[in-house]
Amino acid sequence: MEVLGIRHHGPGSARNVRKFLEEMKPDIVLVEGPPDADGILQWVGKEELRPPVAILVYQPDDPKHSVFYPFAEFSAEWQAILYARQNNIPVRFMDLPAMHMLAIEKQKREALNKTEEQSEDDVISSIQSVTSGKDEVFVPKKDPISYMAEAAGFDDGEHWWEMMFEQRRNNEGIFEAVGEAMQELRTVFPGKKDRKEQLREAYMRKVIRQAEREMFTNIAVICGAWHAPALKNMPKQKDDNELLKGLPKVKTECTWVPWTYNRLSFESGYGAGIHSPGWYEHLWNYPEDDGTRWMSKVAGLFRQKQMDTSVAHVIESVRLANALAALRQMPRAGLQELNEATWSVLCNGEDMLLQLIRNELIVGNRIGSIPDDIPKPPLQVDIERAQKRLRLAVTADFKEYTLDLRKENDLERSIFLHRLQILDIDWGQKNHVGGKGTFKELWRLQWRPELSVDIVEKGTWGNTVEEAASAWIIQECKDAQTLHQVAVLLQQVIPAELSDAAEFVGQHINDMAAATNDVLELVKVIPGLAGIVRYGNVRQTDAGMILSLLSSMIARICIGLPAACVGIDEDTAISLTDDCTQIEHSIQLLKHQMFIVQWQQCLQQIAYNQHAASMLRGFAVRQLMDYRILQGDELYNIFYSSLSKAVAPADAGAWLEGFLKGSGTILLLDDNLWQTVNNWVKQLDEGNFTQLLPLLRRTFAEFSQSERRRIGEKVKSGTVGTTVKVNKDIDVERARMAIPVVMQLLGYN
Repeated sequence: MEVLGIRHHGPGSARNVRKFLEEMKPDIVLVEGPPDADGILQWVGKEELRPPVAILVYQPDDPKHSVFYPFAEFSAEWQAILYARQNNIPVRFMDLPAMHMLAIEKQKREALNKTEEQSEDDVISSIQSVTSGKDEVFVPKKDPISYMAEAAGFDDGEHWWEMMFEQRRNNEGIFEAVGEAMQELRTVFPGKKDRKEQLREAYMRKVIRQAEREMFTNIAVICGAWHAPALKNMPKQKDDNELLKGLPKVKTECTWVPWTYNRLSFESGYGAGIHSPGWYEHLWNYPEDDGTRWMSKVAGLFRQKQMDTSVAHVIESVRLANALAALRQMPRAGLQELNEATWSVLCNGEDMLLQLIRNELIVGNRIGSIPDDIPKPPLQVDIERAQKRLRLAVTADFKEYTLDLRKENDLERSIFLHRLQILDIDWGQKNHVGGKGTFKELWRLQWRPELSVDIVEKGTWGNTVEEAASAWIIQECKDAQTLHQVAVLLQQVIPAELSDAAEFVGQHINDMAAATNDVLELVKVIPGLAGIVRYGNVRQTDAGMILSLLSSMIARICIGLPAACVGIDEDTAISLTDDCTQIEHSIQLLKHQMFIVQWQQCLQQIAYNQHAASMLRGFAVRQLMDYRILQGDELYNIFYSSLSKAVAPADAGAWLEGFLKGSGTILLLDDNLWQTVNNWVKQLDEGNFTQLLPLLRRTFAEFSQSERRRIGEKVKSGTVGTTVKVNKDIDVERARMAIPVVMQLLGYN
């Protein structure tokens, strides 16, 4: 038996393993990995399965609890499996099965959830019984490799390992050296390892013994370097069996999923990650490169970004990198030397450009692929078919799509992406599109490996995206506690074109609206539903159901809102005024005559009700003035009486804030109203003025900059009227002909 201690992802380790296996010619290969996945190793070696890929092991009854086992082309385990498959040699995984690891994690969660039933000491004890048994837990303060790097004069263990193993050319006896080094490290560090590591190594030894019992004589074992001594120097079988006895387990399933270089890096949180997947791919493909090919890639990247880079830059960078390596007594330039040369020569000392190289080349944005005929959950199959049919690229970097909803393919893309969003499969993020109209959407797509888990989890709701999204929305609707929550669901359903779900949610809204006595809750729902009607028209969907809901709800609001405006505090009045502003905009958007008439009647009841909140009365008067229902002497009388000395300054200020909500142009156009406001402010004593100052500031802060400037100029000049200069050369008859067209554009036809 030969034990090959390796680093999980590294071109040097992968090349050494491949070369060793070709010379050894084993009759079975055992690889560190989950035995649960032995059944899907048959796909390795097929052209369609291109790394980076990962084995996904998950619980069918609880998919969010899952584990990934990633592989790159330069992963030692991948090359070992690939060698075995190409040479028809049996290959097996030998790590602790995921069914046990997931079960142990489940026990941890259950122990933590018992805090209400147990004391703190009992909980800690139960967790320790799962994680560490009776053994002492020892966790080194840092990676043990770092100690060897420091002894060799390196500040970084990653850099030391790269120079000693990944870029090393003469690797004779490399695995013996690694085994001796790891044995020494395990001897130097006192104490026991944690329970999980003990279980893993015990199970690895169990698989090795099983292979020996099956009469395999030339066994190749590929494992992480740290485990190598524990597999060479085996304890008694009885001890391992005792350790593995009674392990909990759960049901698991496995499949292959695409992976990305970004998720292979340390920054993603991957424990066995590497700093530079893109660089390691380069070393794997071009092991003899002296830096020339790499610098050519850097130059090519800069040229793509429209930055001038010459051949002379490349030559000088390579020379500088190799000179740095010679000064540091290294056989060849590594990534650190190449980065320093790039920063000096090509980047001119700009760290931002070096970050660009890191993102695009050192880490990279490569994504793997898997065969179509690999067993997958039905929902994932449906999603992949839609991606191909709609020509939506699955990439590891961001890709933007501007969709024109008037085009059939773009409309189908939008529907598909909205359905994924309903399922919380956040492949795409919808962004704001500038300009007028609602026929465009901007989506930014980026595929992440963990989305595979989300797909598996949501697969329980249906075999297709449409079925799953409909079932999910219906269940969310049943669980919703407020009318507003259900209305939000309806806003999600309409762009996703889920007719059955839309009908269910619409009926639920109607039932809840009929049962609720809270008018304020109904008020908050109207703007969203009005937006759905407008959006539905763009998508050529039937908005009749929504109009029916709006008709019923607006009628209830117009009946109940006047009473809801009585006996409320200032904060509620401010909030309700904002909601009424949205209702006003919604009714103007719908342009439905029955809604307008009902709303005007409601405003009249509020405006003349002296017990209603002052701010809402002022708002109602302003809307009635804009509708030309209040004008002339009747308007001025209400205005004067609301700002008279008989009214408390606080109530008068709130009324004025409601009247001027959002626009102060009326004060510039109507001298009588201006003079009334001016006189009211003048008659305030210092105490009342100081008290009302925050309210006045809040009122005028909502005006546009030009309105505030013109009002300030009017106050400063002390003028009452405004002078309009008339150009005598204007053709009055011709100008009069344009008035009907302008009125039609403004909606007053």
